[in-house]
Amino acid sequence: MKTTVSLFCATALLASFGLANAEEPAKQKQALPEFERMKTLVGTWKGKTDIGQGPIDITVQYRLLAAGSVLEERVFAGTPNEMITMYYERCGKLALTHYCIMGNRPGMLLKSSDAKTLNFDFDPTCGIDATTESHMHAMRLSFDDADAITTSCKAIMNGKETEPHPSTLKRVKL
Repeated sequence: MKTTVSLFCATALLASFGLANAEEPAKQKQALPEFERMKTLVGTWKGKTDIGQGPIDITVQYRLLAAGSVLEERVFAGTPNEMITMYYERCGKLALTHYCIMGNRPGMLLKSSDAKTLNFDFDPTCGIDATTESHMHAMRLSFDDADAITTSCKAIMNGKETEPHPSTLKRVKL
């Protein structure tokens, strides 16, 4: 009986400690400047894009997850063409994983950046054979101003580089 009461008290003490700290936000390490720039995209963006069949409307949603350590980009939400790209820091570099309608998940690493542009290039460690598998291979994101961005992706289809189709997106104001 004493053991049961002691176990109950210890469990209750641990549970109350967990609840008391549940409201405290996780302490975050200093993020890369490029990732901090990406965080400014949180919200909804709209524009036109061409994925091979002519211009179509596009809505892109950005949100922070995991105590601000991951930025999710969601495109074509709720449709069969829905895609997600996750941006995060890996080994001191900005990286992304793109969950594609082609049924694969290419990874890219930040290749270069300046005050307005981030350039990502294929990460050969992502598990895709770039010589045989069609995939997204590179991406450029330009911050035109606080409420406009331009993205351009390069794909490899059947072993050949496709023509990039830039898309300009405008922030949706609430």
